[in-house]
Amino acid sequence: MKSKIILGVCGGVAAYKSAELARLLVKGNYDVKVIMTDSAKKFITPLTFQAITGNPVLSSLWESENNNAMDHISLSRDADMILVAPATANFIAKLNQGLCEDLLTSVCAARSCDLVVCPAMNTYMFNNPPNLRNIKQLQDDGVIFIGPDYGIQACGEEGKGRLTEPLEILKNVEKLLTIPKLDGIKILISAGATIEKIDDARAITNLSSGKMGISIANQAWKMGASVTLVKGITNEEINPKINTIEAKNHSEMERVILNNAGNNDIFISVAAVSDYTLKEKINGKIKKNSESLILELKKTNDILKNTKEKFPNLFCVGFAAESENLISFAKQKLIEKKLDMVIANEIKQTMGSESAEIVILMNHQEKIIHQMPKNEIAVNILDEIHESFQK
Repeated sequence: MKSKIILGVCGGVAAYKSAELARLLVKGNYDVKVIMTDSAKKFITPLTFQAITGNPVLSSLWESENNNAMDHISLSRDADMILVAPATANFIAKLNQGLCEDLLTSVCAARSCDLVVCPAMNTYMFNNPPNLRNIKQLQDDGVIFIGPDYGIQACGEEGKGRLTEPLEILKNVEKLLTIPKLDGIKILISAGATIEKIDDARAITNLSSGKMGISIANQAWKMGASVTLVKGITNEEINPKINTIEAKNHSEMERVILNNAGNNDIFISVAAVSDYTLKEKINGKIKKNSESLILELKKTNDILKNTKEKFPNLFCVGFAAESENLISFAKQKLIEKKLDMVIANEIKQTMGSESAEIVILMNHQEKIIHQMPKNEIAVNILDEIHESFQK
């Protein structure tokens, strides 16, 4: 089911960013209803938000969508979160005093869900002692604050007071609305491709995009886990709050994983690590002096297998990307490497794509997760890992 969010918009220059925030929330599959103050409508029109969210925009205590003049009660009862962005100093003061002068303050006062406030104002207004006291009291009362950020403001002054960027607000909202079932669990995740140099200009790599591994890392953080990500080659966006360590080739990835595995409860090996590397390093650049070129490669160490052997109590999850005999090869990997779980998928269907179909294999158990976006696949994988890890 879609989480339902009331997006409150106060009157300030930063109100234009609320439209982008609304768009991101809708894209993230949230049902968004917007409540605007009269001052907010001086900066941006209700029609903009109605077009983005597909829902009527509310602003008056006297114009009820339920025809019972009880929107300030019914709206908050139906919502999973009230998010106010931007929140002005005036709104924060009213909120702290319990004033109910309009629909937004009334809904906030009558709420039965989390209230998240994103301040935006001049830096001197933000640092004004009464404003800071209001924020402190509201935090003590359980109101959640995101931001503000430091930077140059519309007035030209610089300091703390800028509205936190919509994408960052979205990430915080996602975490707040995600059940923290992985709270207290430390997870090490490898993701992306590795690259092995041939000479100073050329290299061997693979076609992994890193989408699956990064999706698992981002979702694990949202679910409350302490995440360490060992990142190979990938252009996927990583939550900046995740502890990320770069490891571009096999030897770097092996060293980082073995150095960190002992400090974690779970290791999820998603990275497409090079199975072979050049036997002898070639300095400079190979010249095109002949029609063919023979390179001698050597097999690399099996990082996942060695990690499980060195840390037998570590819950280890491997991935089996195969082009044939999917279940058979996945079971073989599960047994030979003594893993706790293997995620099997067809290379042609999943590598580089936005969605995937997988089979989760454990001892004497198989579960098919049919085609869906990789961020949703990641949630299913983490749910299965959590259930098995807790046994």
